[in-house]
Amino acid sequence: MSDFFNAFEMGPVSERGPKAVAPEVFRGIYAMPVFVTVPTSDLAASTDFWVRGFGFIELFSIPGQVVHLRRWAFQDVLLVPAEAGAEVPEVPAMSVSFLCVLSEIDPLVKACSELVPGSVTGPRDTPWRTRDVEVITPEGARVVFTAAQEFDPDSQEAHDLASAGIFAPGSAEGGHNGVHG
Repeated sequence: MSDFFNAFEMGPVSERGPKAVAPEVFRGIYAMPVFVTVPTSDLAASTDFWVRGFGFIELFSIPGQVVHLRRWAFQDVLLVPAEAGAEVPEVPAMSVSFLCVLSEIDPLVKACSELVPGSVTGPRDTPWRTRDVEVITPEGARVVFTAAQEFDPDSQEAHDLASAGIFAPGSAEGGHNGVHG
């Protein structure tokens, strides 16, 4: 018995692969359950990169203090002024990942590569059936966009995940294993 259960309906995209459609940008105001704060020495340039490169919108800003960017619901980024003299790390130690759909990967690679040549690594396919692209932003943030590929419950990837106790949705083992809540 596993404590894991299929809850894809909780996310903004329940479809995997090339048929998946990106949800609209979410413009509502909510208590953000998680967000990323990115210090930058140039709020305008960073805002331009995140908007034109990644497809975020500027939800609102307080001049010189913060720019609140949003993509899908719960994909929030706050750009804030960096401390004077702060250095941009050459290779960021940590990254932040955002869910996307496959049809967004190629345009994102193209846009970011045009805005900052050499900033993009990938795309690459992972053993857990995602296609990932990594971008180092002008302010030194490592941002990964990850899109779910089609998933074959009879594939080697499915068997590898099952050996870790994670079963494919729709498989005999992938039921709810009782009540979860």
